[in-house]
Amino acid sequence: MKPLILSFSLGLFLLSGSACAKPHPGQDLFIRQAVEKHGLEEGYVRNLLQKAEYQQSIIDAITRPAEAMPWHKYRPIFMTEKRIGDGLAFWDQYEDLIAAAAEEFDVDPAIIVAIIGVETSYGRITGSYRVLDALATLGFYYPKRAAFFANELMEFMLLADEEDLPLDTVTGSYAGAMGLGQFIPSSYRAYAVDFDTDGRRDLWSSPADAIGSVANYFRSHHWRRGEPVASRAVAGERVDSVRDMGVKPQSTVGALKQVGYSPAFPVADEVPASLMAFEQADGPEYWVTFDNFYVITRYNRSPLYALAVYQLAQAIEIRRDQQ
Repeated sequence: MKPLILSFSLGLFLLSGSACAKPHPGQDLFIRQAVEKHGLEEGYVRNLLQKAEYQQSIIDAITRPAEAMPWHKYRPIFMTEKRIGDGLAFWDQYEDLIAAAAEEFDVDPAIIVAIIGVETSYGRITGSYRVLDALATLGFYYPKRAAFFANELMEFMLLADEEDLPLDTVTGSYAGAMGLGQFIPSSYRAYAVDFDTDGRRDLWSSPADAIGSVANYFRSHHWRRGEPVASRAVAGERVDSVRDMGVKPQSTVGALKQVGYSPAFPVADEVPASLMAFEQADGPEYWVTFDNFYVITRYNRSPLYALAVYQLAQAIEIRRDQQ
């Protein structure tokens, strides 16, 4: 689907959280797209948009994401004894489902558990914003990413029709992500699976569907089970000045060794790799990252998020092995 190009009226940024008396800026184009491209009924779409409320707190939240923090402040949010312990309990409770999903989709089980842990503390915090409000607020009143969120609002309407969701009451995050794994509507439509085979893809109340859907997402983005994700870089006696290479491997382990950095465990020289810096209080901490690290960033584009997921997965798996 092509992104929607919406016009904006700056005056409407001052709307309160109450129901909008005026049309959302750009909503007529949105409605036309919904009718002409997707066959939705005009009155239905217009009525839903009339119910959508602007929420200033959503704009506030998206402009100060946790991923803007330095690593040494971001990591402690997720690497806690409680989150590790709850992850172990979640794995024990749904051991058969996690094993089945890992086998069917060829994904490491610890990664499935860690994603759900980082996203929603294993289903404890799935978001309290109406998804309709979140996506309308960001799609009509947040120019920086309006086209993306307007598209997600359209996907949400299509998803609601497919899954029989009560559009005006479904809740999620400030960015419109839903369920235990926090899928945005386009991801829900593309990657959610009915893992419990009850005829619905329910990412809120079906742990089976949530677990299977996370696993399917990773399979679809080319996760390689059993292959490395990341390693703290070991510096040699002489290291060259190297800039952060980004999340997608553009080098190899052998090339990184030539400039003085190696993974802490044996990896073949020809394996694609990247070198990334993470900000600690006393300076940068370097990590060698691999293709699987890049796959985690397809779930959330932040390298901080990817490293937190990986470290949480490791911690839970180590604790489980010690049982």
